Amino acid sequence: MKQALGVWSTLPDPVTAELLGRAGYDYVCVDLQHGLTGPGTVVPVLQALRHTPATVLVRVADHRPDGLMRALDLGADGVVVPMVDSPDQAAAAVAACTYPPSGFRSWGPMWGDVDGSAPGPDQADAARRVIVMVETAAGFDAVREIAAVPGVSAVYVGPNDLALTLGLGRETYATSPAVHRALDTVLAATDDAGIAMGLHCSSGEMASYWRERGVGMLTVATDSTLLRTASSAVLASASGGAR
Repeated sequence: MKQALGVWSTLPDPVTAELLGRAGYDYVCVDLQHGLTGPGTVVPVLQALRHTPATVLVRVADHRPDGLMRALDLGADGVVVPMVDSPDQAAAAVAACTYPPSGFRSWGPMWGDVDGSAPGPDQADAARRVIVMVETAAGFDAVREIAAVPGVSAVYVGPNDLALTLGLGRETYATSPAVHRALDTVLAATDDAGIAMGLHCSSGEMASYWRERGVGMLTVATDSTLLRTASSAVLASASGGAR
């Protein structure tokens, strides 16, 4: 299985999004849950990403069907669904992203009238990715059942939320054996199900560590953090550390 390295898009700027899409990452995920991009600004961001080589994902705000369908209609290749607590919720997300008779996604790809590129239902169902997030105690307890739901492409973990919900506060895999074991548990569940584990990483070092352990989908950076850290590094270099 090819391991994918991606970047998180939180800024509502299409130029920034296109730069990310052309930077060489396997995927760009536009964050509608915690990012600054929202319903009023997502269209130009996705439009900019459509013509880049990157796979385009959207983390929707919740797992309501209308948000999932709209993200796909707007041209996303897949959705990241937060706060999935049970296999029933995972199955409902898959159904919302799947055309009848296997699901209940309604027909309305928005770019179809622009360039005639809308795929047919079977092609769209085969290509779309449904990535569910396990980040609660209930979801963690049911992770094997969630990973086994047909149509789930990956189980994605935000390690900060998972540590918090397990009562481990702000501990990380590097400071807490319990957090490390929790991530290993998710990895084993996805391996057994034959799908990828996704992991939100706070650094390149963290991504490298979990890539070597077999995690298949690793978010290695966030646009706002990249802008802040690169700007600070250049300023520090230019000023000789005087600022």
